Amino acid sequence: MEVGEGDRLLHKGLPDKVKMNQLQNLLHDALISTEHVEHCCILRRKDVSLRASSVGFTLYQDQIQMFVDAFKNPPQTREDGLYFEDRHYKCVRADKNAVYAKCGKRGLVIVRTGSLLIVGTYNDNMYPSVCVEAVEKLADYFKEKGK
Repeated sequence: MEVGEGDRLLHKGLPDKVKMNQLQNLLHDALISTEHVEHCCILRRKDVSLRASSVGFTLYQDQIQMFVDAFKNPPQTREDGLYFEDRHYKCVRADKNAVYAKCGKRGLVIVRTGSLLIVGTYNDNMYPSVCVEAVEKLADYFKEKGK
């Protein structure tokens, strides 16, 4: 991702629909284009809302809440894992910054910024390390922007 590429996303005063389309483009350019992120989304922690998601990735309110809650008690999250899309994901990392979980060869990567959660999934045909790197890099971008 180019350094100035996402600056246009952070302009206040743009309609939410425009912001969402720009965020969807950013998700595609930064994550989906790696070919090692199957689905992804950006969640706003404050109001537990979906800001943008990749095409075909639908999250329900209880799933969004679960992702936000995963950071409230990381040791508990690490012990219990996450139940997502009718699968139990075992946590391989859960701390104040990130949650990584896997179910067989499928996985879930959630990285926390000041006000957002960046979520990415991968499947058995993808490299988990590339998915983690891409999601972490996008989260770092938002952290630099104070988001």
